[in-house]
Amino acid sequence: MRLIPVITAILVTLGLYAIVFEREALFAFARGDDATETAQPGDDSAVSDAADAVGVVVLRSMAQQIDSAVILRGQTAADRQVEVRAETSATVVSNPLPKGTFVQASDIMCQLDVGTREASLAEARARLSEAKARQPETEARLAEAEALLSEALINNNAADKLSKGGYASETRLASTQAAVRSAEAGLAAARSGLETTRAGIQSAAAAVAAAEREIDRLTIRAPFDGLLESDTAELGSLMQAGSLCATVIQLDPIKLVGYVPEADVNRIELGAMAGAELTDGRRVQGTVEFISRSADPTTRTFEVEITAPNPDMSIRDGQTAAIAISADGTSAHRLPASALTLNNDGQLGVRIVLADNTVDFRPVRLLRDEVDGIWVSGLEDETDVIVVGQDFVTEGVLVKPAYQEPTQ
Repeated sequence: MRLIPVITAILVTLGLYAIVFEREALFAFARGDDATETAQPGDDSAVSDAADAVGVVVLRSMAQQIDSAVILRGQTAADRQVEVRAETSATVVSNPLPKGTFVQASDIMCQLDVGTREASLAEARARLSEAKARQPETEARLAEAEALLSEALINNNAADKLSKGGYASETRLASTQAAVRSAEAGLAAARSGLETTRAGIQSAAAAVAAAEREIDRLTIRAPFDGLLESDTAELGSLMQAGSLCATVIQLDPIKLVGYVPEADVNRIELGAMAGAELTDGRRVQGTVEFISRSADPTTRTFEVEITAPNPDMSIRDGQTAAIAISADGTSAHRLPASALTLNNDGQLGVRIVLADNTVDFRPVRLLRDEVDGIWVSGLEDETDVIVVGQDFVTEGVLVKPAYQEPTQ
């Protein structure tokens, strides 16, 4: 009863030996090949090589110069977005505009009740007119004070000379000196009065400007052309300073915002052309307008902003986009995606056929993925790449290549 498991183990061992060590012979036997028929009589090496060679399909690939793009994921963003808020307190007296309405710069979004502000403005203007009316009077007083001082100085000078010659008394000289001091005091008072009048005019003008500015705050206008993201304030609602009137966004142009790894950020330049494909299949093109100088502390990536036209505003804020930014060109090969394989170290690459028909492995870098193939770098300008059978051969194995016509 124990003989059967032993026989089974022996048969399994023989089968594994044949599969592992005699694989090529088994493949040749399965294909019905007879190596001795194709070899020359007496050529034992030719018989051995023909038996060991593995058939593979090879693509003779020529390097091409392509634009190397930096690929990243991002999203669309409005070029500008502003929450327009009230700067004063009043009741809304305008009908609300529904969200989605297109507004142009300076269009009225919220109109507030004027209240007593017009009366305050009229009062401020009256005070300004009154202050301006006093200015000629104070200027005349100043001129009069200057004339009185000049006269007093002349009389004092004459009295001083007469007193020195013995023709005028000391009392007269003292009187003229007192007149000079009085005229100087009057001049100082006149000048002070003129300054006070001018200060009053400036104060009244400031009050008028403040009253006019307060009235201007009652009309809340759109800061730029855009779309309303929210309804404007409801008719009759009381708005305080800082209350939201509406949110306005500008979608033309649209911004594409993405984050570039630090390994690729130096490949991007301001003004570089960029394209993006949205989730609905639409494609847009624009230029790089901003590259961050500071990395995100968590992801160690750098923000990049691209500006693209959006005249019909069909692209919305916050849509996911696959972004490709053009960079310096590079030499690359276009291969079928199925040609990629891994070596024993888990490194991505392709297997190639050398001049002596033996296999070698070449690591590659994936540059771009397209519908009809992939673009890779890291190969010689002319390389024979195994596209069928690469997973059944290893480095140093002799192969029998069948060449495939390259696709355009």
